[in-house]
Amino acid sequence: MSLIALIDYDSGNLHSAQKAFERMAHETGHGSVVVTSEPDVVAKADRIVLPGDGAFPSCRRALQAVDGLAEAIFEAVETRGKPFLGICVGMQMLATRGFEYEETAGFGWIDGEIHRIAPADSRLKIPHMGWNDLVIEQPHPVLAGIKTGDHAYFVHSYQMQMTSPAQRLAHADYASDITAIVGRDTIVGTQFHPEKSQETGLRLIANFLTWRP
Repeated sequence: MSLIALIDYDSGNLHSAQKAFERMAHETGHGSVVVTSEPDVVAKADRIVLPGDGAFPSCRRALQAVDGLAEAIFEAVETRGKPFLGICVGMQMLATRGFEYEETAGFGWIDGEIHRIAPADSRLKIPHMGWNDLVIEQPHPVLAGIKTGDHAYFVHSYQMQMTSPAQRLAHADYASDITAIVGRDTIVGTQFHPEKSQETGLRLIANFLTWRP
């Protein structure tokens, strides 16, 4: 049975994510979920999920502070091509760099930068919080059964501005077009929280668990 590693690096409450992934792993019959900060467990995992809540720099430092954890993730994804899903700030860290409070290096897996959302309409509140329609730009196995107009739940003040549009799979309209899903090779990321996005989010999780890159 395949192993899904949900990375715990003290960056947010993992309870809802754990429950959603456990539910879909059970329903699809694809794997078991373990919440872990152990590099050895990550090295053995078949799929890796990196959530994240809070500020980009603090999440990046927290991940790096766990001895060997970032290195285990990089080796699993970059060298062995393990399927990877980043959620919220976990997606933002895939970018080349971020500019939340200070310039911070990202993983460099997705060609983009993280900048504060700057709405032209002052009536639009930041953080961007709540339900928005997805606009699908490109097909991808993790989007099977998900269509433009399906809802997802967002909570964020910063967004990924793409320098490679080919790596953006979907966006949402709020202030401008907000990058919602990115992907390349065995890597995908969602700015929204799939574990809080009801049917749409559970479908995406199931697709990720059954995806064969």
